Amino acid sequence: MGACQSRFNNDPSKLGPSGGPITKDNTAVEYYCTLFAAAESPYEKDLIIVGSDDGLLHITRDAGKNWTKITPFELPEWSMINSISFDPSGKGSAYIAATRYKLGDDKPYLFKTKDYGKSWTKIVNGIDPTHFTRVIRVDPKRAGLLYAGTESGVYISFDDGASWKPFQLNLPLVPITDLTIKNDNLIAATQGRAFWMIDDITPLHQLNDTLAKSEFFLFKPMPSYRMRGGSIDKPSKTEGMNHPGGVMIHYFLKDTIKTQVSLEIQDNKGMLIKKFSTKPDKKAKEEALKIKTGINRFVWNMHYADAEGFDGLIMWAGGLTGPKANPGQYKAKLIVNGKSTETNFEIVKDPRTSISAIDMQEQFNFLLTVRDKLSETNKAVKKIRSTREQLNRVTDPLKDKTDMKELTDLAKSIEDEMKKIEEALYQTKNKSGQDPLNFPIRLNDKLSGLASEADDGDYKPTGQVKEVYKEISGKIDEQLQLLNKIFNEQIPKFNEMVKQKQISAVSLSD
Repeated sequence: MGACQSRFNNDPSKLGPSGGPITKDNTAVEYYCTLFAAAESPYEKDLIIVGSDDGLLHITRDAGKNWTKITPFELPEWSMINSISFDPSGKGSAYIAATRYKLGDDKPYLFKTKDYGKSWTKIVNGIDPTHFTRVIRVDPKRAGLLYAGTESGVYISFDDGASWKPFQLNLPLVPITDLTIKNDNLIAATQGRAFWMIDDITPLHQLNDTLAKSEFFLFKPMPSYRMRGGSIDKPSKTEGMNHPGGVMIHYFLKDTIKTQVSLEIQDNKGMLIKKFSTKPDKKAKEEALKIKTGINRFVWNMHYADAEGFDGLIMWAGGLTGPKANPGQYKAKLIVNGKSTETNFEIVKDPRTSISAIDMQEQFNFLLTVRDKLSETNKAVKKIRSTREQLNRVTDPLKDKTDMKELTDLAKSIEDEMKKIEEALYQTKNKSGQDPLNFPIRLNDKLSGLASEADDGDYKPTGQVKEVYKEISGKIDEQLQLLNKIFNEQIPKFNEMVKQKQISAVSLSD
């Protein structure tokens, strides 16, 4: 097709050894006339463009049967065509990046065509004149959004290359040898500093003038896979960071001074799953939300609210973590100083799992039931401890008074009965994370461990799991019934006795 030219001879058929007839220096360092970049259009059948390392560009629109030279007029001779990209927004649109650093020229060379290479436009405005360009890529979802990799970092353009701005973020100042976009992630290959990835570029698709003028803005999250496993979320000098294991929610805040912000996660019917706030209401189980001026990113781990715990809780077999949300449609609602905006997002099933939607829902329902029972158990322990504290507050000053013996004896009887119940529900000897090795776990720990087993994979609860839950929950109910009897009979009797003796009574609260 005649796509290359010899550096020393314009006739490709007469090319010889680069070192001449004496040294035969065929190391390829000085070789030219090589097709260095080639790209087949994913948008137009049989469209291919190839570029050589000595500055020539050719196109075929019939899968290689016929070729036409389309080298940009402004591209200097002996340039290396480093990358070729096609534009999905229009037929005949393509972009190239070229370099001339081997010839001592560090200028950036980026070109675009809208007519199959009949004409080209140079697009380097805003790129440092010493940052020579290695690659240019076209965003497939937003027209005019381009990314360029240079010898000194990444640049971005929102206007089809008319202007560029640095897009370095936390990327080291390093040569970018290639860029690609996969599942709305921008991935960069560097020279000497590993691979880097922006986990989610969908906010770039949604940027507009309205957002720039807004007090706050909530971006629509990208679909998120419901997957198992953990992730490294702290910077390391020896290993990379995994993609966040959850739904990435981006939002914009123009100002954070005297700004109260809440973020609600809801199901597709608008029912609240979790709420995060800069001023969390602990009674409502709200969690803290950290904010900053500008773009914020919050990652929801897809879990429903945790089971309730208590101070000093130490467990061995499991934890308090709530069940993970099922695949489906959900809502995010951003509330800023009383004003709100919301958007939908999707949780996608892990394609590697074969569980049916019905079985997954059954697993979720079971885990939710276990969580609620665990909360009920731990709340009983909290109530026992609160009641004991109040009893002691009343009786401690009365222990040496003979006229109060009936009252203090009743209090001790109540405490002894509650202690038996508490020790059946929770291993009270646990003081450190290793103590469960020495002391047997109790009902709440067994229940938590059952939840961990039932949530160990994507499958519906087995018959054995259901039977174990029935057994454990039955034993818990027995203890709760005994506790309720104390609260319904013994505590009122104690309070009445206190009242007769004109002493402040014990108050019960959930």
